[in-house]
Amino acid sequence: MAPKRLRCFVVGCKNEHGCRHLLPTSEPLKTQWISFVFEGDTPPDLPKCVYVCSNHFTQDCFVNEGQYKAGFATKLILRDGSVPTVRDPSSPSAESGSSEEWAKVHHVACQTDTTPLCTVGTQLSIKTLRPHYKSTGTQTADIAVGSSQPLLSSTSKKRPNKRSRLELVEEEEDPSGSSSSMNVKEPLDSTYDPVDSVTALTKPTDVTMQSSKLAHKSATYIVYESCLLELFEQCPECYRVSDVRTRRVGTFLSVEQRCPDCDFSRKWNSQPILGSTAAGNLQLSVALYATGASFFKLKKIFRAMQLKMINYETFRNHARSYIEPAIVHSWKTAQDGMLQQLRQQQNIVLGGGLRVSLPGHSAKFGSYSVMDLRTSTIIDLQLLQSNEVGGSNYMEKEGLKRSLDVLRAHNVTFDSIVTDRHPQVKKFLRETNITQYYDVWRIEKGLSKKLLRISQSKECEKLRKWLRSIKNHIYWTAAASSSGQERVAKWTSILNHVQNIHAHKDPVFPRCLHPRRISRDKNKWLRAGTPAFCRLEKVLTNKRILKDVEKLSPHHQTSSLEVFHSVIRCFVPKNFVFSFLGMLCRLYLAALHFNENAERPQATTAAGEPLYKVNFPKCKKGQCTAKPVKADPTFHYVDNLMDLIFEKVVMDPTPYVDEVPEDLHT
Repeated sequence: MAPKRLRCFVVGCKNEHGCRHLLPTSEPLKTQWISFVFEGDTPPDLPKCVYVCSNHFTQDCFVNEGQYKAGFATKLILRDGSVPTVRDPSSPSAESGSSEEWAKVHHVACQTDTTPLCTVGTQLSIKTLRPHYKSTGTQTADIAVGSSQPLLSSTSKKRPNKRSRLELVEEEEDPSGSSSSMNVKEPLDSTYDPVDSVTALTKPTDVTMQSSKLAHKSATYIVYESCLLELFEQCPECYRVSDVRTRRVGTFLSVEQRCPDCDFSRKWNSQPILGSTAAGNLQLSVALYATGASFFKLKKIFRAMQLKMINYETFRNHARSYIEPAIVHSWKTAQDGMLQQLRQQQNIVLGGGLRVSLPGHSAKFGSYSVMDLRTSTIIDLQLLQSNEVGGSNYMEKEGLKRSLDVLRAHNVTFDSIVTDRHPQVKKFLRETNITQYYDVWRIEKGLSKKLLRISQSKECEKLRKWLRSIKNHIYWTAAASSSGQERVAKWTSILNHVQNIHAHKDPVFPRCLHPRRISRDKNKWLRAGTPAFCRLEKVLTNKRILKDVEKLSPHHQTSSLEVFHSVIRCFVPKNFVFSFLGMLCRLYLAALHFNENAERPQATTAAGEPLYKVNFPKCKKGQCTAKPVKADPTFHYVDNLMDLIFEKVVMDPTPYVDEVPEDLHT
């Protein structure tokens, strides 16, 4: 008599139970296993590779059953010394004496027994993705031969696809909005162990954790719920309609499928899980914060598209726990690198300026920025609150002092600093023996406004023809002079020039440098003693103006610093209220973005020619200029921040949280 075989023992098994198979090919068949599989001697044609279905082992025989059921492991691992002891209830009993294999049962919904084909990407039966119709042939029920029950038949009319028996969408977020913990309900599978599921969510295997670290680098798509649930409508084992339960935590979706006929069950997650946080929820928070976008504007867009989104409380929890500590660490690391390079350089020229959160003297926050004007890079940022310095009028001086203390702590020396004409800053720099220069644009802007008002009167109409020349003259005076005395001499020479007098009494600048020309419009020249000339002389030779002209910056200006202030508006709009730490982190993001794109090259055409665009600046009063077009900005700092959070901060946020000052944690 041939040895008897159980249902599961099939060489090259087709995975009929929907589970993995055990016993490596290199390991000889154990004696205990042979006695379980065969009733008698081992057949002589027994192959080297033998498989036993995992359904014949108890739960305590597996090391990672919980991880496997939760989807975090791809193979079941047996404990040493495990022996199959559970009989397949559908297999014939050992006492039946039959040497034939068990007879396959034909279900109502099936006509033939075909080998289920599975794709690598979905692990679903190929019929799951097809429309499900009732067969047009005769169907037989599971009845004994000779039974009086009638046979079942179906009509030739095709029926529409069946809906899942249960679809339950739940918002699993806490009342507080936190998504840091997930409440997983017990599935309907009788073999489910809650302890294993908790372990799978909190302590995933190394392979799963490694893939979760790289989850933010995977491509992301928009998937409709109806299209997704079609993959779970039909059981891949018996092809009958399954029970489907869905759960949502923000953008995370979990699908549990169970077949009530063959007890097949599985669980699918739309995102990897980092500890107890869904990777997609955290990635959305990081992308939203790092790009300076508004949470509430993005929420409106998601609502219009019916896209599911995290709560604002969840976003704030992610920011406090992971994002803001990572931003502080990224800026401190970048700043230390810049200061270390500046420590070894000479002839450093700095630029400093204050930006307030609101115009006027009622501003709550003020940010003082210090820039290396040679390379147009921000090297330090100081955020101040008006009530900590005694009022918004004192924020600029305090911000400058704190920035200079940071430079001294890193042993960075500089030659001069270019600022505005704030009186407290002037006194502070004079007392500390620091060379100070004034930005030309700020002085020119004030003078142009005064002369424009004077030229609007009838008796001073001739001044309108000289406004542009006077504006250009102050820039030429700053750039073409090597000392303060020379700047004053060249600046006051404009009063002789407007009278068509080009020889001056000052020996520092005795004559105009332009060639001798004959004027076509003699009416443009001013005459001494006229109201227009007297008022012009009063403005240009003001005592304060002459002192300021003496300190005009000869080479570097703070125009790049003003550009950085405009970049801050993209990250910190003035019509939004932020906390102190939130404001500081957004300033750091603006600095990282500006420094990365400060030296962008000019864009070119396909032929290699530089690109320009026509611009109508407000200061030109309707005149156009050709402005070079820069190349598209890059956002590598966002990618680096995403890598830092997913690969390091999420794993151990404590050292990064400790870098944030304690008074900023609230």
